Amino acid sequence: MPVLPGRGPRRRELYVAIRRLIETGLARPGAKLPTTRDLARRLGLSRAAAVAAFEMLVADGFAEARIGAGTFVAAQVPAVSERPGGEPGQASASAALPCELGVATIDDKTMRVFRRLLSRNLAQPGPEHFRYGDPRGGNKLREAIAAYLRAARGVRCDAEQIVVTTGTMHGLDLVVRTILRPGDAAWIEDPCYPLARATLEAAGARLIGVPVDAEGVDAARGETLEAGGRLVYVTPSHQFPLGVTMTMRRRLALIDWADRNDAWIVEDDYDSEFRFSGPPLTALQGMDGADRVAYLGTFSKVLFPGIRIGYAVLPAALLDRVLRLRTLSDRQPPTLVQGAVADFLNDGHFTAHLRRARRRVQSARDGFVTALRLHCAGELDFAVPEHGLHLVAALAASAGDRDMVQRLFAEGIGARALSPMYLDTPARQGLVLGFSGFEADVLANAARRIGDVLKAGTPARS
Repeated sequence: MPVLPGRGPRRRELYVAIRRLIETGLARPGAKLPTTRDLARRLGLSRAAAVAAFEMLVADGFAEARIGAGTFVAAQVPAVSERPGGEPGQASASAALPCELGVATIDDKTMRVFRRLLSRNLAQPGPEHFRYGDPRGGNKLREAIAAYLRAARGVRCDAEQIVVTTGTMHGLDLVVRTILRPGDAAWIEDPCYPLARATLEAAGARLIGVPVDAEGVDAARGETLEAGGRLVYVTPSHQFPLGVTMTMRRRLALIDWADRNDAWIVEDDYDSEFRFSGPPLTALQGMDGADRVAYLGTFSKVLFPGIRIGYAVLPAALLDRVLRLRTLSDRQPPTLVQGAVADFLNDGHFTAHLRRARRRVQSARDGFVTALRLHCAGELDFAVPEHGLHLVAALAASAGDRDMVQRLFAEGIGARALSPMYLDTPARQGLVLGFSGFEADVLANAARRIGDVLKAGTPARS
């Protein structure tokens, strides 16, 4: 049922409320709407107001009336300027738009293997499926994750320190709520990953944006802004969104700051598997001799988001408190998927999958860069990323990235605006463009459309 404000023209407010339900996907195409008589009775409206609202919905193409059957949400809803969540280019239940972030490539071989492993775990179910278990997750998967992180990322850990989560943001939420009290100061990178910022804000943190430069976050600059921070959230291996790598001296300075101030570092290592050149990077956690770093990772990028498996490697001082909080929130991760992922890691499938995934993503990057240089010459300024799944392209100083993202969205391009990701630092105008998960021809066509929109001119900034 729609929710109406307390005042205003009734027919118009009902029209707006139902249209919002349709635009955000809560009322799906083809769904039957309540009768005007029922709406009028339940919402305290006149029947005439309800009829008038339905007539407006039909006239605007959001609904269709069927004689003798009622009124239904239209099968083809007119294009809207925003997706659910209020930000163009944000993922929804529909097919991904080219250049959206966080899209995984479907790997047929991996899916066949994973189906087999799921079936095997279901056909031969262990006792862990039929009782409540360790809130950290199954030991088999935690052992496999620990072995992988020690070998691939230089993380100093064992299975006892690992908590299996449903993704990076789940791990961040557990850590943040364990450490912070409302009003505590927390440093974040500026610009910063929007969901991380929202998670910290939801915990009541007082956010201190520490500017990111070519070396990453500077602890000395952070101390001039707020010396008493309780926590810092960083993406040191591949800063999101700018893509810089934190230098060794900055890493050591950050660890020293945390040790001196009894503070904590939350390291989000969200896409470390996708490094295309240069030596492998050791995680910040592996350099920490003071046990002040909580390390977060996920299989969402390297496998696929629907798997909902991530992990947190926790300092000893935080582990028990995080586990108490985890027990109260969702008790434990699902055991069936854990078993399949553990087998995927232990049986050697993950290493083979990672080689294929890295080749595909690098090929997608190369093709996208070539197409952008062809179609967007003089309109975008960007460096070829040597790490990760996206690139950042600067716009001309006179261009507004929010307006540009709206225009690109209308053309079927899922770009993100760079400027809203800044907190206090003067915002740069730019586009954040994902290239993973899309075929070469899709990305080439997207680059052409981006070029067409940019060359058509930028509307005046409001």
